[in-house]
Formats: sequence, C-alpha cells, structure tokens
Amino acid sequence: MDTSKIKADVAQEHERLSMLDSLLSRLSDLNAIGAALSNEENIDKLLENILLAAKSITNADAGTLYLVDAEHQVLTFEILRTDSLNIKMGGTSGGRIPFAPIPLYVNGAPNLAMVVTYAALRSETINIEDAYVAQGFDFSGTKKFDAKTGYRSRSFLAVPMRNHEHEIIGVLQLINAIDPVSKEVKPFSKDDQQLLESLASQAAIALSNRRLIQQLESLFEALISLINTAIDDKSPYTGGHCARVPVLTMLLAEAASSTHNGSSLQGFSMTEKEKYELKIAALLHDCGKITTPVHVVDKSTKLQTIFDRIHLVDTRFEVLKRDAEIAVLRAELAAGGDAAVVGRARKEYAASIARFDADREFLRQCNSGSEKMADADQERVGAIAQYVWRNECGEQVGFLSVDEVENLTIRSGTLTAAERAIINHHIVVTIKMLESLPWPRHLKNVPEYAGGHHERMDGKGYPRGLTREQMSVQARMMGIADIFEALTAKDRPYKEGKTLTESLTILGKFKEGGHIDPDLFDIFIREKVYLTYARQFLDPAQIDEVDVCKIPGYTP
Repeated sequence: MDTSKIKADVAQEHERLSMLDSLLSRLSDLNAIGAALSNEENIDKLLENILLAAKSITNADAGTLYLVDAEHQVLTFEILRTDSLNIKMGGTSGGRIPFAPIPLYVNGAPNLAMVVTYAALRSETINIEDAYVAQGFDFSGTKKFDAKTGYRSRSFLAVPMRNHEHEIIGVLQLINAIDPVSKEVKPFSKDDQQLLESLASQAAIALSNRRLIQQLESLFEALISLINTAIDDKSPYTGGHCARVPVLTMLLAEAASSTHNGSSLQGFSMTEKEKYELKIAALLHDCGKITTPVHVVDKSTKLQTIFDRIHLVDTRFEVLKRDAEIAVLRAELAAGGDAAVVGRARKEYAASIARFDADREFLRQCNSGSEKMADADQERVGAIAQYVWRNECGEQVGFLSVDEVENLTIRSGTLTAAERAIINHHIVVTIKMLESLPWPRHLKNVPEYAGGHHERMDGKGYPRGLTREQMSVQARMMGIADIFEALTAKDRPYKEGKTLTESLTILGKFKEGGHIDPDLFDIFIREKVYLTYARQFLDPAQIDEVDVCKIPGYTP
C-alpha cells in the first residue's frame, strides 16, 4: 500500500472540503448580506454597505461603486474604499469624491477603453488577473495613481449591476483580491466572480426598490404640496399655516423625545419612521380646507361677503344726513323768519349730523372685529339698527338688517356662529378624506394625528370630543402647534401677529382651562421651542423678552 499516495489524497480531500466549507460560509454570508441590504432605507448607507459587502465576500483590498447617470450618459463615483491606503470617499463615513464622472460615450461612440464603462455598456463581467499586462483596456489612469501613491493595482473584477427590468444601473469594481493565508495579492477566482455577480444582482434590486420607494414618497409629498398650493391659491391666509404647522410640530416632537423630567412624557421617543408619519400628518392636517368657501376663509371684516358691506351702511348714513338736511331746510321755510325756530332747527340738525358721523365711525370699528366685543357696544349696534331710512324703493325700513346686526355684534373675531361651523367642518372633511386612503402600515396613524388637532384635553373639543387619554401624544402636539401658529401668524385677514409673551400667555391659559396638553406645554416653554420657531418665522418686533415665571400654568 502506497501510504504517501493515501496521505496526498487525504490532504487533497481535506483541502477540497475546506474550500467547500469556505464557499458555503461565503454563500451564507451572501444571503445575510442580501437580507440586510433589503432592510436598509438610507441610500448612501445602502451604497456603502453594498461595496463593503462586495469587498468582504471577495476579500478585496479596494473597490469602487459607480452609478449610471442615464440622462448625462456617465458613470458617477458613489463610494470608494482602499483599505491598505486608508482611503474612504463617499457614503456616510467618507469624504467627498473629487473625481469627475466617467463618460459612457466619447464623440458619440461607446467608451469601451475602460473596464467599468465596458462592463456597463456590454453588460459583461470583466475579470483581469494583472492590469499591467492585460490587453484591450486603458489602465493609464490606474498606473498614474499607483505611481503617485506607491500602490500596485493588480487584479480587477468589474461586475455590472442589473435591476429587475434588466437595466444596468451601476458597476461594482474590486481591486486586488487578498489571499487570506499569504496576504499576497491574487487573481479573483471563479467563485469570487459568481458570488459578486449574485451580490450585484441583489444589490441592484435593493437599490432600485429603495429608489422607487423614495420616488413614491417624493410623489406623495408633491401631491400633498399640490393640495396645500390649491388651498393657498384659494386663500393666502391659510397657505402659510399649512407650511408652518409641520415645522412647529416637528420641533415640539424633537423636544418631547429628548425630555428627561419627571412628566408623563419621560421616556417618550420616536423612530425616524414615526417622525416621518407625524410630518405627513402635519402637512395634511388642514387638507379639508380645500372644500371651505373662500368668502368664509378670507372674511377679514364682519360685514364682508363677496365685498365689504360696510360701504352700503356708509351710503345709508349719507341718506340720513341728506334727509336731516332736507328737514332743516323745510323747518327754516316754515319758520317764516323766526330766528328762534331756525336756530333750534339748525342745532338739532348739527346734533343729528354729529350723531350720524359718530355712529358711522363706531360701526366701522365694530366691523373690523376684536378679541372681545363689550356688551354695551352690542347694545349700541342694536340701537343704531332702529334708525329708519328710505331705501332705494322709497320704503321706510330699519337701518340695519337682521343679518347685518348679527354680523356686527359678533363677540370675537369676524365669523358668525354659522360661518364658524363652516370653518370647523374642515376637520370633519380632513378626517373623511384621510380615512378614505389606503395608508401603508408605517403611515396608518396619519388620520388620527391630523384629525385630532382641534380636540381638547377636557373632552370639549371637536369633532369627536376626545379626552387627553383618548388621544395620541402626536395629536396633542399638533394641537399646540396649530394654536401657537395661529396666535403668532402675521398673515391673518382679521388680526396682527401677537408677540411671544402675548401668545404664550394665551397658551398658558389654555393649559389651565384644560384645552391643551399640560406636559407638552411645559416642554414647549422649557425647551424654548417657541423661540426656535420664532427666529425662523416671526418678525423681530414679535420676538420680545419672555419672562417664563409670568406665563400662566407653566411648571418648570
């Protein structure tokens, strides 16, 4: 028996089994890498992971990931790594890549002189044992790099990345396979090539899927912007609100996530997906206003409909003054030169004119709206309504109609109860619109978040009368953001923007009255969310020095 032959066969079999174990291990790693790539949401991180995985399963020293820019017909450098030279460019952990894109065509002809462009244009894998002796490709740039850095580029493996539609979207190029035992540079093996081709296919699909998701998200956000633009075009007084509330909501969300005090929100946090869900809800929180009549949204004065009817009231005063003038002239004629009678008539006339002018100015002030109309002013409007004037038909009628009296005696703002109900109905429409959409799982809470910003902690809000316990923290955040933005907004038709102190004082009273979430209000003050927002959106005159000790309801 030839023992030496037996030993050689055993050694050969051992080496074969070892290579098989190594290949199986690399295949297992490849499967794990494929799953990890499918779960990565950040494009830069995904590209980085693709290249690192490619280098890992082939034990390559260097590598570059290129993406195809179909519009400009070039390959762009996305990620570049060379371990032995400690070069890291692109991705999340590297610096900017200074290299210009590589053209796929030169003077209209395919650029087949370079390994990566050849792989992209011909959809073929290129495996080169030694770049310095290989024929058919231009390695002058590689040799210049080697001369400059002292590197020795030898083995190359370039694999096109083909997506599920069989489009080449990129190229993976690896340089210098390292033997794990000798640490010497070796050619890339057939197994290396097959593994990299498999990885490139998985990576291309993962990248295409992530790009598609991003495109769908961009399209979705563009549609939201389209809705808000439509609302903005209907009324310039609401478009800014739709843009500012999301910013303020996310500022408060960040502050709440980082709070460490002993409130009920201690430990509250949000993932990136949850933050995105809240952002979408905030962007859509007033989408129902697209159905709200413009004349109600834009009602800047109490008598405004299609136009401001105060001018009709002005005309009536002119008619009263004309009638008073006619009356005094008739009295003078009837007096027959009696100076005493004429004097009394003229005195009464002057008093009537002064009263009419005063009443007209009073109604103009009433028409502009206020925070709170006094009972005495409401009664005075009622008294003026009892004047009698001769209308365009020559009929003796009351000076103000029932509708005009109702509008001019609005206690706060410029909207009647019916008009306020129309405005309030927007949240019902918002909820109806949002609940009709087939939300994906990571956005399923959008209707609840967006639909709760007019609810109150004490259950007296609308439209559902929810209490604090029945609402999510996110919906409660939006309630505060919606109110504070409205208080400080300087583009409303019926008021000027309030200062920070004025706004926080009102907000504090809302906390005390059970209107808003008490813990979120305290975070809003403590973390100076109001100030961060103010510096971005308010006029300097509104940003006064806030003494938080004087803000009602605030608990440090």
